[in-house]
Amino acid sequence: MADQEWHGVHPVPFRDGYQRLGWRVPSGRTRRVRVREHTCECMSVIYEFCQAGGLMFIQRVVRAEGGEERHETARLPCAEAKLLWDLLLDGRAG
Repeated sequence: MADQEWHGVHPVPFRDGYQRLGWRVPSGRTRRVRVREHTCECMSVIYEFCQAGGLMFIQRVVRAEGGEERHETARLPCAEAKLLWDLLLDGRAG
């Protein structure tokens, strides 16, 4: 098998009228967070679809020269969070 560099999903650019998500400072309310899916590491803004304590949420990681800045959405039941994740990947939320 050839040595290949793998890239993750690249979200579609935001569409006109996209749903703005309520980004907040990470709550730190759970010790363990499981990243279920994520967007490509080659981007300056990375999104992670996370699960913790039976709920799911999206983390946004903004990379800059001074380091990283993290924000997250509210924690939601799995079905609601998955819908939000799909909207984000399709450029309809962000």
